[in-house]
Amino acid sequence: MRLVLACVPILLCAAACGRFGAMSSSDAGGPSAIAIVHDAAGRELGTLTLLESDGGLSASGVLRGLPPGTHGIHLHTTGQCSAPFATAGGHWNPTAHQHGFDNALGPHAGDLQNIVVGADSSAAVNVKTRSGSLRGSAGVLDADGSAVMVHAGPDDYRTDPSGNSGARIACGVVTAR
Repeated sequence: MRLVLACVPILLCAAACGRFGAMSSSDAGGPSAIAIVHDAAGRELGTLTLLESDGGLSASGVLRGLPPGTHGIHLHTTGQCSAPFATAGGHWNPTAHQHGFDNALGPHAGDLQNIVVGADSSAAVNVKTRSGSLRGSAGVLDADGSAVMVHAGPDDYRTDPSGNSGARIACGVVTAR
Protein backbone atom coordinates (compact mmCIF):
# COMPACT_ATOMS: atom_id res chain seq x y z
CA MET A 1 0.00 0.00 0.00
CA ARG A 2 2.83 2.44 0.86
CA LEU A 3 4.47 1.80 -2.51
CA VAL A 4 1.25 2.69 -4.32
CA LEU A 5 0.84 5.93 -2.33
CA ALA A 6 4.45 6.89 -2.94
CA CYS A 7 4.02 6.40 -6.68
CA VAL A 8 0.88 8.56 -6.98
CA PRO A 9 2.72 11.95 -6.98
CA ILE A 10 5.24 10.64 -9.49
CA LEU A 11 2.51 9.36 -11.80
CA LEU A 12 0.56 12.61 -11.50
CA CYS A 13 3.66 14.61 -12.39
CA ALA A 14 4.48 12.32 -15.30
CA ALA A 15 0.93 12.65 -16.62
CA ALA A 16 0.97 16.44 -16.32
CA CYS A 17 4.39 16.73 -17.95
CA GLY A 18 3.31 14.48 -20.78
CA ARG A 19 0.12 16.45 -21.38
CA PHE A 20 1.46 19.98 -20.94
CA GLY A 21 5.18 19.53 -21.66
CA ALA A 22 8.09 20.00 -19.32
CA MET A 23 8.73 23.44 -17.89
CA SER A 24 11.35 25.37 -19.84
CA SER A 25 13.49 28.32 -18.79
CA SER A 26 11.11 30.63 -20.64
CA ASP A 27 8.20 29.30 -18.56
CA ALA A 28 10.15 30.18 -15.42
CA GLY A 29 10.47 33.90 -16.20
CA GLY A 30 11.83 34.23 -19.71
CA PRO A 31 15.03 33.37 -21.51
CA SER A 32 18.11 33.01 -19.36
CA ALA A 33 21.88 32.81 -19.52
CA ILE A 34 24.63 32.16 -16.99
CA ALA A 35 28.10 33.51 -16.28
CA ILE A 36 30.55 31.41 -14.27
CA VAL A 37 32.76 34.05 -12.67
CA HIS A 38 36.50 33.47 -12.09
CA ASP A 39 39.24 35.60 -10.56
CA ALA A 40 42.56 36.34 -12.32
CA ALA A 41 44.10 33.17 -10.85
CA GLY A 42 41.33 31.08 -12.43
CA ARG A 43 39.49 30.26 -9.19
CA GLU A 44 35.72 29.90 -9.62
CA LEU A 45 33.90 32.49 -7.51
CA GLY A 46 30.31 31.58 -8.34
CA THR A 47 27.64 31.57 -11.01
CA LEU A 48 25.35 34.45 -11.95
CA THR A 49 22.05 33.89 -13.75
CA LEU A 50 20.92 36.52 -16.26
CA LEU A 51 17.24 36.91 -17.07
CA GLU A 52 15.28 39.26 -19.27
CA SER A 53 12.92 41.30 -17.11
CA ASP A 54 11.04 44.60 -17.32
CA GLY A 55 12.85 45.95 -20.38
CA GLY A 56 16.31 45.03 -19.14
CA LEU A 57 18.44 42.24 -17.79
CA SER A 58 18.83 41.08 -14.21
CA ALA A 59 21.83 39.21 -12.83
CA SER A 60 21.62 37.26 -9.61
CA GLY A 61 23.61 34.72 -7.65
CA VAL A 62 26.30 34.51 -4.98
CA LEU A 63 29.99 35.27 -5.48
CA ARG A 64 32.62 34.13 -2.96
CA GLY A 65 36.32 34.95 -2.68
CA LEU A 66 36.23 38.65 -3.55
CA PRO A 67 37.91 41.37 -1.47
CA PRO A 68 35.50 42.89 1.08
CA GLY A 69 34.03 46.26 0.12
CA THR A 70 31.99 47.85 -2.64
CA HIS A 71 32.68 46.83 -6.24
CA GLY A 72 31.47 47.95 -9.64
CA ILE A 73 29.96 45.23 -11.80
CA HIS A 74 29.17 45.62 -15.49
CA LEU A 75 28.38 43.74 -18.67
CA HIS A 76 31.27 43.92 -21.16
CA THR A 77 31.16 43.60 -24.96
CA THR A 78 33.10 40.41 -25.65
CA GLY A 79 32.70 36.92 -24.27
CA GLN A 80 36.36 36.36 -23.38
CA CYS A 81 37.86 36.33 -19.90
CA SER A 82 41.63 35.93 -20.19
CA ALA A 83 43.32 37.61 -17.20
CA PRO A 84 43.78 40.54 -16.74
CA PHE A 85 40.41 40.52 -18.53
CA ALA A 86 41.11 43.18 -21.16
CA THR A 87 39.90 40.59 -23.71
CA ALA A 88 36.32 41.31 -22.54
CA GLY A 89 36.47 44.74 -24.21
CA GLY A 90 34.67 47.82 -22.93
CA HIS A 91 31.23 48.12 -21.38
CA TRP A 92 28.35 46.64 -23.35
CA ASN A 93 26.83 49.75 -24.91
CA PRO A 94 24.68 49.04 -28.00
CA THR A 95 22.81 52.34 -27.56
CA ALA A 96 25.99 54.50 -27.56
CA HIS A 97 25.19 56.25 -24.26
CA GLN A 98 27.78 57.47 -21.78
CA HIS A 99 28.46 55.58 -18.57
CA GLY A 100 26.47 55.95 -15.39
CA PHE A 101 23.00 56.05 -13.89
CA ASP A 102 23.73 59.59 -12.62
CA ASN A 103 25.09 60.82 -15.97
CA ALA A 104 22.56 62.86 -17.99
CA LEU A 105 23.89 61.15 -21.16
CA GLY A 106 23.84 57.64 -19.64
CA PRO A 107 23.64 54.87 -18.78
CA HIS A 108 25.31 52.17 -20.87
CA ALA A 109 23.07 49.16 -21.37
CA GLY A 110 25.69 47.18 -19.42
CA ASP A 111 25.72 49.41 -16.33
CA LEU A 112 24.72 47.58 -13.15
CA GLN A 113 24.44 48.61 -9.50
CA ASN A 114 27.45 48.15 -7.22
CA ILE A 115 27.74 44.98 -5.18
CA VAL A 116 28.87 44.87 -1.55
CA VAL A 117 31.20 42.07 -0.50
CA GLY A 118 31.06 41.23 3.20
CA ALA A 119 33.86 40.47 5.62
CA ASP A 120 33.42 36.78 4.71
CA SER A 121 34.39 37.67 1.07
CA SER A 122 30.95 36.84 -0.30
CA ALA A 123 28.30 38.92 -2.01
CA ALA A 124 24.67 38.22 -2.78
CA VAL A 125 24.28 39.68 -6.28
CA ASN A 126 20.91 41.01 -7.42
CA VAL A 127 21.46 43.78 -9.99
CA LYS A 128 19.65 45.04 -13.08
CA THR A 129 20.26 46.96 -16.30
CA ARG A 130 17.80 49.59 -17.49
CA SER A 131 17.74 48.20 -21.04
CA GLY A 132 18.96 45.31 -23.13
CA SER A 133 18.11 41.75 -24.01
CA LEU A 134 19.80 38.38 -24.23
CA ARG A 135 19.26 37.88 -27.97
CA GLY A 136 18.72 40.00 -31.04
CA SER A 137 20.89 42.49 -32.88
CA ALA A 138 21.79 44.30 -29.63
CA GLY A 139 21.66 41.32 -27.29
CA VAL A 140 24.44 40.12 -25.02
CA LEU A 141 24.40 36.71 -26.73
CA ASP A 142 25.55 38.14 -30.09
CA ALA A 143 28.26 36.65 -32.33
CA ASP A 144 31.18 37.53 -30.01
CA GLY A 145 29.26 37.12 -26.76
CA SER A 146 29.63 39.22 -23.63
CA ALA A 147 31.02 39.00 -20.12
CA VAL A 148 30.13 39.98 -16.57
CA MET A 149 32.99 41.95 -15.01
CA VAL A 150 33.68 42.75 -11.35
CA HIS A 151 35.96 45.73 -10.71
CA ALA A 152 38.31 46.48 -7.79
CA GLY A 153 36.45 49.58 -6.60
CA PRO A 154 32.96 51.06 -6.53
CA ASP A 155 31.31 52.58 -9.60
CA ASP A 156 30.62 56.31 -9.08
CA TYR A 157 27.63 56.04 -11.50
CA ARG A 158 28.65 59.10 -13.55
CA THR A 159 32.24 59.07 -14.90
CA ASP A 160 32.51 57.89 -18.49
CA PRO A 161 33.59 55.28 -19.56
CA SER A 162 33.69 53.03 -16.46
CA GLY A 163 32.64 54.95 -13.36
CA ASN A 164 36.20 55.07 -11.99
CA SER A 165 35.66 51.51 -10.78
CA GLY A 166 39.27 50.45 -11.13
CA ALA A 167 40.97 47.26 -12.25
CA ARG A 168 39.11 44.21 -13.52
CA ILE A 169 39.35 41.54 -10.82
CA ALA A 170 36.81 38.89 -11.84
CA CYS A 171 35.11 37.88 -15.08
CA GLY A 172 32.51 35.43 -16.36
CA VAL A 173 31.57 34.70 -19.98
CA VAL A 174 27.80 34.94 -20.55
CA THR A 175 26.46 31.76 -22.14
CA ALA A 176 22.96 30.71 -23.15
CA ARG A 177 21.22 28.32 -20.86
